[in-house]
Amino acid sequence: MIHETAKIHPSAVVEDGVKIGANVTVGPFTYIGADVEIGDGTEVMSHVVIKGPTVIGQDNRIFPFAVIGEECQDKKYSGEATRLVVGDRNVIRESVQLHRGTTQDKGVTTVGNDNLLCVNAHVAHDVVIGDHTHIGNNSILGGHVTVGDHAGVMALSAIHPFCTVGAYSYVGGCSAVVQDVPPYVLAQGNHATPFGLNLVGLQRNGFEKPELHALRRAYKEIYRSGKTLAEVKPVLAEMAEEWPSVGLLCDALNNTERGIIR
Repeated sequence: MIHETAKIHPSAVVEDGVKIGANVTVGPFTYIGADVEIGDGTEVMSHVVIKGPTVIGQDNRIFPFAVIGEECQDKKYSGEATRLVVGDRNVIRESVQLHRGTTQDKGVTTVGNDNLLCVNAHVAHDVVIGDHTHIGNNSILGGHVTVGDHAGVMALSAIHPFCTVGAYSYVGGCSAVVQDVPPYVLAQGNHATPFGLNLVGLQRNGFEKPELHALRRAYKEIYRSGKTLAEVKPVLAEMAEEWPSVGLLCDALNNTERGIIR
Protein backbone atom coordinates (compact mmCIF):
# COMPACT_ATOMS: atom_id res chain seq x y z
CA MET A 1 0.00 0.00 0.00
CA ILE A 2 1.43 3.34 -1.08
CA HIS A 3 -0.02 6.52 0.40
CA GLU A 4 -1.43 8.93 -2.14
CA THR A 5 0.92 11.72 -0.99
CA ALA A 6 4.09 9.66 -1.54
CA LYS A 7 6.29 10.78 -4.41
CA ILE A 8 8.06 7.94 -6.20
CA HIS A 9 10.34 8.62 -9.14
CA PRO A 10 9.27 6.77 -12.31
CA SER A 11 12.63 4.98 -12.53
CA ALA A 12 12.38 3.55 -9.01
CA VAL A 13 11.42 -0.12 -8.63
CA VAL A 14 8.91 -0.80 -5.86
CA GLU A 15 7.82 -4.42 -5.48
CA ASP A 16 4.31 -5.53 -4.57
CA GLY A 17 3.55 -5.62 -0.86
CA VAL A 18 5.56 -2.55 0.11
CA LYS A 19 3.96 -0.13 2.58
CA ILE A 20 4.92 3.50 2.04
CA GLY A 21 3.56 6.22 4.32
CA ALA A 22 2.44 9.78 3.78
CA ASN A 23 4.82 12.32 2.24
CA VAL A 24 7.56 9.75 1.60
CA THR A 25 9.85 10.51 -1.33
CA VAL A 26 11.70 7.83 -3.29
CA GLY A 27 14.42 8.97 -5.66
CA PRO A 28 15.48 7.69 -9.08
CA PHE A 29 16.92 4.21 -9.59
CA THR A 30 16.09 3.10 -6.07
CA TYR A 31 14.96 -0.49 -5.43
CA ILE A 32 12.52 -1.37 -2.65
CA GLY A 33 11.78 -5.06 -2.24
CA ALA A 34 8.68 -6.76 -0.91
CA ASP A 35 8.01 -6.85 2.85
CA VAL A 36 9.36 -3.34 3.45
CA GLU A 37 7.50 -0.69 5.44
CA ILE A 38 8.56 2.98 5.29
CA GLY A 39 7.05 5.50 7.70
CA ASP A 40 5.65 8.95 7.03
CA GLY A 41 7.96 11.73 5.92
CA THR A 42 10.99 9.58 5.18
CA GLU A 43 13.22 10.65 2.29
CA VAL A 44 14.83 7.85 0.26
CA MET A 45 17.25 9.35 -2.22
CA SER A 46 18.56 7.91 -5.50
CA HIS A 47 20.26 4.52 -5.97
CA VAL A 48 19.22 3.12 -2.58
CA VAL A 49 18.52 -0.61 -2.07
CA ILE A 50 16.03 -1.61 0.63
CA LYS A 51 15.15 -5.26 1.16
CA GLY A 52 12.87 -6.92 3.70
CA PRO A 53 11.64 -7.89 6.10
CA THR A 54 12.46 -4.30 7.10
CA VAL A 55 10.56 -1.61 8.98
CA ILE A 56 11.75 2.00 8.70
CA GLY A 57 10.13 4.67 10.87
CA GLN A 58 9.23 8.28 10.24
CA ASP A 59 11.25 11.28 9.03
CA ASN A 60 14.43 9.40 8.20
CA ARG A 61 16.83 10.57 5.48
CA ILE A 62 18.53 7.82 3.47
CA PHE A 63 21.29 8.95 1.13
CA PRO A 64 22.43 7.44 -2.19
CA PHE A 65 23.90 3.94 -2.42
CA ALA A 66 22.85 2.92 1.07
CA VAL A 67 21.94 -0.78 1.35
CA ILE A 68 19.23 -1.33 3.93
CA GLY A 69 17.93 -4.70 5.10
CA GLU A 70 20.25 -6.90 3.05
CA GLU A 71 20.92 -10.45 4.23
CA CYS A 72 23.86 -10.70 6.61
CA GLN A 73 27.39 -11.96 5.97
CA ASP A 74 27.27 -14.61 8.72
CA LYS A 75 28.12 -17.99 7.16
CA LYS A 76 25.47 -19.64 9.35
CA TYR A 77 22.73 -17.59 7.70
CA SER A 78 20.55 -19.81 5.49
CA GLY A 79 17.87 -17.48 4.20
CA GLU A 80 15.73 -17.29 7.34
CA ALA A 81 13.18 -14.45 7.50
CA THR A 82 15.08 -12.26 9.94
CA ARG A 83 14.40 -8.53 10.24
CA LEU A 84 15.76 -5.01 10.39
CA VAL A 85 13.94 -2.33 12.39
CA VAL A 86 14.93 1.33 12.05
CA GLY A 87 13.36 4.04 14.21
CA ASP A 88 12.62 7.69 13.50
CA ARG A 89 14.63 10.75 12.43
CA ASN A 90 17.81 8.90 11.56
CA VAL A 91 20.29 10.20 8.99
CA ILE A 92 21.76 7.32 7.00
CA ARG A 93 24.51 8.62 4.77
CA GLU A 94 26.00 7.38 1.50
CA SER A 95 26.85 3.67 1.18
CA VAL A 96 25.84 2.74 4.73
CA GLN A 97 25.02 -0.97 5.09
CA LEU A 98 22.41 -2.19 7.57
CA HIS A 99 22.06 -5.99 7.62
CA ARG A 100 19.22 -8.08 9.00
CA GLY A 101 19.62 -10.32 12.05
CA THR A 102 20.20 -14.06 12.46
CA THR A 103 18.24 -16.81 14.14
CA GLN A 104 21.29 -17.54 16.32
CA ASP A 105 20.48 -14.31 18.19
CA LYS A 106 17.36 -12.15 18.38
CA GLY A 107 16.61 -12.43 14.69
CA VAL A 108 16.54 -8.66 14.32
CA THR A 109 18.98 -5.79 13.86
CA THR A 110 17.74 -2.63 15.57
CA VAL A 111 18.52 1.04 15.04
CA GLY A 112 16.81 3.50 17.40
CA ASN A 113 15.96 7.16 16.91
CA ASP A 114 17.90 10.33 16.04
CA ASN A 115 21.11 8.60 15.00
CA LEU A 116 23.72 9.75 12.48
CA LEU A 117 25.30 6.92 10.50
CA CYS A 118 28.09 8.42 8.40
CA VAL A 119 29.43 7.40 5.00
CA ASN A 120 30.10 3.68 4.52
CA ALA A 121 29.38 2.71 8.11
CA HIS A 122 28.70 -1.03 8.39
CA VAL A 123 26.07 -2.30 10.85
CA ALA A 124 26.20 -6.09 10.94
CA HIS A 125 23.62 -8.67 11.94
CA ASP A 126 21.91 -8.51 15.35
CA VAL A 127 23.44 -5.14 16.23
CA VAL A 128 21.46 -2.93 18.61
CA ILE A 129 21.99 0.83 18.27
CA GLY A 130 20.26 3.08 20.79
CA ASP A 131 19.25 6.71 20.34
CA HIS A 132 21.26 9.85 19.54
CA THR A 133 24.43 7.98 18.52
CA HIS A 134 27.11 9.02 16.04
CA ILE A 135 28.57 6.19 13.94
CA GLY A 136 31.49 7.62 11.96
CA ASN A 137 32.70 7.21 8.39
CA ASN A 138 33.90 3.70 7.50
CA SER A 139 33.32 2.40 11.01
CA ILE A 140 32.39 -1.26 11.52
CA LEU A 141 29.99 -2.68 14.09
CA GLY A 142 30.53 -6.45 14.09
CA GLY A 143 27.70 -8.87 14.67
CA HIS A 144 25.83 -8.77 17.98
CA VAL A 145 27.36 -5.40 18.98
CA THR A 146 25.39 -3.04 21.23
CA VAL A 147 25.85 0.74 21.10
CA GLY A 148 24.23 2.68 23.95
CA ASP A 149 22.38 5.99 23.80
CA HIS A 150 24.43 9.11 23.03
CA ALA A 151 27.57 7.06 22.27
CA GLY A 152 30.03 7.88 19.52
CA VAL A 153 32.08 5.51 17.36
CA MET A 154 34.37 7.62 15.23
CA ALA A 155 35.75 7.12 11.73
CA LEU A 156 37.60 3.94 10.76
CA SER A 157 36.96 2.25 14.10
CA ALA A 158 36.02 -1.41 14.38
CA ILE A 159 33.96 -2.94 17.19
CA HIS A 160 34.50 -6.68 17.72
CA PRO A 161 31.42 -8.93 17.70
CA PHE A 162 29.54 -9.25 21.00
CA CYS A 163 31.09 -6.06 22.42
CA THR A 164 29.13 -3.22 24.00
CA VAL A 165 29.88 0.47 23.59
CA GLY A 166 28.23 2.00 26.62
CA ALA A 167 25.92 4.99 26.78
CA TYR A 168 27.62 8.40 26.56
CA SER A 169 30.97 6.78 25.74
CA TYR A 170 33.23 7.86 22.89
CA VAL A 171 35.47 5.67 20.75
CA GLY A 172 38.11 7.77 18.98
CA GLY A 173 38.95 7.31 15.32
CA CYS A 174 40.96 4.35 14.02
CA SER A 175 40.34 2.33 17.19
CA ALA A 176 39.93 -1.43 17.51
CA VAL A 177 37.55 -2.34 20.34
CA VAL A 178 37.79 -5.98 21.47
CA GLN A 179 36.17 -5.63 24.92
CA ASP A 180 33.30 -3.57 26.28
CA VAL A 181 33.68 0.20 26.60
CA PRO A 182 31.89 1.15 29.85
CA PRO A 183 29.39 4.01 29.83
CA TYR A 184 30.82 7.55 29.95
CA VAL A 185 34.36 6.41 29.04
CA LEU A 186 36.63 7.91 26.39
CA ALA A 187 38.47 5.13 24.53
CA GLN A 188 41.14 5.21 21.86
CA GLY A 189 43.73 2.98 20.24
CA ASN A 190 44.45 -0.47 18.86
CA HIS A 191 43.51 -2.18 21.04
CA ALA A 192 41.34 0.55 22.57
CA THR A 193 42.22 1.62 26.12
CA PRO A 194 40.47 4.09 28.46
CA PHE A 195 41.53 7.73 28.63
CA GLY A 196 39.17 9.06 31.29
CA LEU A 197 35.60 10.24 30.99
CA ASN A 198 33.95 11.59 27.86
CA LEU A 199 33.60 14.97 29.56
CA VAL A 200 32.77 16.96 26.44
CA GLY A 201 29.94 14.60 25.55
CA LEU A 202 28.63 14.53 29.10
CA GLN A 203 28.60 18.33 29.37
CA ARG A 204 26.85 18.63 26.02
CA ASN A 205 24.16 16.29 27.30
CA GLY A 206 23.45 18.30 30.44
CA PHE A 207 25.51 16.55 33.12
CA GLU A 208 26.23 19.04 35.92
CA LYS A 209 29.43 19.31 37.96
CA PRO A 210 28.26 17.33 41.04
CA GLU A 211 27.25 14.39 38.87
CA LEU A 212 30.49 14.63 36.88
CA HIS A 213 32.44 14.51 40.14
CA ALA A 214 30.54 11.36 41.12
CA LEU A 215 31.31 9.74 37.78
CA ARG A 216 34.97 10.69 38.15
CA ARG A 217 35.07 8.94 41.53
CA ALA A 218 33.45 5.88 40.00
CA TYR A 219 35.96 5.89 37.13
CA LYS A 220 38.85 6.09 39.58
CA GLU A 221 37.44 3.15 41.54
CA ILE A 222 37.41 1.05 38.37
CA TYR A 223 40.69 2.11 36.82
CA ARG A 224 42.97 3.70 39.41
CA SER A 225 42.19 2.23 42.81
CA GLY A 226 44.13 -0.98 42.33
CA LYS A 227 41.06 -2.95 43.39
CA THR A 228 39.71 -5.98 41.60
CA LEU A 229 36.38 -5.56 39.82
CA ALA A 230 34.82 -7.79 42.48
CA GLU A 231 35.96 -5.27 45.09
CA VAL A 232 34.81 -2.30 43.01
CA LYS A 233 31.26 -3.51 42.39
CA PRO A 234 29.89 -2.98 45.94
CA VAL A 235 31.49 0.48 46.08
CA LEU A 236 29.76 1.49 42.86
CA ALA A 237 26.48 -0.02 44.02
CA GLU A 238 26.59 2.17 47.11
CA MET A 239 27.40 5.25 45.01
CA ALA A 240 24.50 4.46 42.68
CA GLU A 241 22.05 4.88 45.54
CA GLU A 242 22.87 8.60 45.53
CA TRP A 243 23.78 8.94 41.84
CA PRO A 244 21.61 6.74 39.56
CA SER A 245 23.91 7.49 36.62
CA VAL A 246 26.58 5.39 38.35
CA GLY A 247 24.13 2.50 38.04
CA LEU A 248 24.97 2.24 34.34
CA LEU A 249 28.55 1.47 35.32
CA CYS A 250 27.33 -1.16 37.76
CA ASP A 251 25.28 -2.76 35.01
CA ALA A 252 28.26 -2.71 32.64
CA LEU A 253 30.46 -4.55 35.12
CA ASN A 254 27.77 -7.07 36.06
CA ASN A 255 26.61 -7.90 32.54
CA THR A 256 29.81 -7.92 30.47
CA GLU A 257 30.54 -11.05 28.46
CA ARG A 258 33.95 -10.08 27.06
CA GLY A 259 35.21 -8.00 29.97
CA ILE A 260 35.86 -4.24 29.89
CA ILE A 261 38.73 -2.37 28.27
CA ARG A 262 41.67 -1.83 30.64
